[in-house]
Amino acid sequence: MEPGGASNELPEKAEVQLRKGVLEYCVLALLRDGPKYGVELLDHLQETGTLATSQGTVYPLLSRLRRDDLVVTTWQESPSGPPRRYYALTDAGRAALAAFAGIWPGFRDAVDHLLAPPAGQRRHPERAKP
Repeated sequence: MEPGGASNELPEKAEVQLRKGVLEYCVLALLRDGPKYGVELLDHLQETGTLATSQGTVYPLLSRLRRDDLVVTTWQESPSGPPRRYYALTDAGRAALAAFAGIWPGFRDAVDHLLAPPAGQRRHPERAKP
């Protein structure tokens, strides 16, 4: 193992774990304003940069959301190609999104508080060299 190899993986691992934790609710939020099909959801997630993911992640997530009655699906003809499966929020999906939206600010603020340096300490941990 190269020196520093494990520590170089930590930011990526943290980002993956955070994405896994919030992706379901981000997808529900993308559906808040109306039905979308899978590739459309992927495109919106890609635009964020941080939430970009793959079809291999989103489609199983959408299937689970459907099984959990948080979304419903309909097939619609496409102007270019085969029909598309559109996903829309159910009342339960709207309730789950509202619950998450209510919890998120406190969760975010608690994490931000723990990550902030104690009062009086410099923001950057580097020490001035003598």
